[in-house]
Amino acid sequence: MDREADIVASEHEVYYPSPEIVANAHVPDYDEVYARAVADPQAFWAERAAELSWYEPWTKVLDESEAPFYKWFAGGKTNIALNALDRHVTTWRKNKLALIWEGEPGDKVTFSYFRLWQEVNRFANVLRSMGVNKGDRVTIYMGRIPELPIAMLACAKIGAVHSVVYGGFSEQALADRIEDAQSRVLITADGAWLRGKTVDLKTMADEAIRRSPVVEHVIVVKRTGQEVTMEAGRDYWYHDLKALPIASPNCPTEVMDAEDPLFILYTSGTTGKPKGLLHTHGGYQVYTSTTLQWVFDIKEE
Repeated sequence: MDREADIVASEHEVYYPSPEIVANAHVPDYDEVYARAVADPQAFWAERAAELSWYEPWTKVLDESEAPFYKWFAGGKTNIALNALDRHVTTWRKNKLALIWEGEPGDKVTFSYFRLWQEVNRFANVLRSMGVNKGDRVTIYMGRIPELPIAMLACAKIGAVHSVVYGGFSEQALADRIEDAQSRVLITADGAWLRGKTVDLKTMADEAIRRSPVVEHVIVVKRTGQEVTMEAGRDYWYHDLKALPIASPNCPTEVMDAEDPLFILYTSGTTGKPKGLLHTHGGYQVYTSTTLQWVFDIKEE
């Protein structure tokens, strides 16, 4: 009870950063930033977007001509994979750590930008070999392992739209989301670790596919090593696919319109069927970049 009381009490505490943190923050004066954003939103967001890489610049920051169907960075050409990885592998960041992962039962893996870029390219080429093209939807159902962000970026790189479904959701919840997205490819794992026990993801994925038979191919990542059923002609171990010549470590990045879809994130569906929320390449990358810099105050090490 004492620990629970401490947790509840901590929720009401206010954290005041040290003078050193304030002095080195990306946002030294919040009121000044807010005033600029309100005074000229177009110029404000153009400045934020200019920090990222674009194949072609936008013609208008916010197109309101068809409101409420707003278009951000109209006319711009980009890809979030260009900014997350591609632009870094030609600079000094190439050998810097991009991903540090720790999981159960004590596993730890690190990826430099270059290694992560290669892994994403391999996964992207595997997806392309299965006929996944720009605009196609791919559902991802697995635990929080490195292959999760790798698969997400691989989809983005070739212009496919990914839909991540939480690995703790039921077979029906997964089936509903597969059906709505009309995903022809499902990426999952044999199982997942959760508090020292394993969760049988593959069996739940199989049942979801039975209920929503639009899936043609299933890519299975070996995580727990537990025995699973693999359907011939549909299910493939990712480590086997990655060993094939199709999984080249080089893959061209698809040039995307700023308003092209990046991913679908479904609501919990408490008021009925889950509803898909669509995010796009241009707006989402500007938003996440700004959030990481200004809210989380991320800096170079």
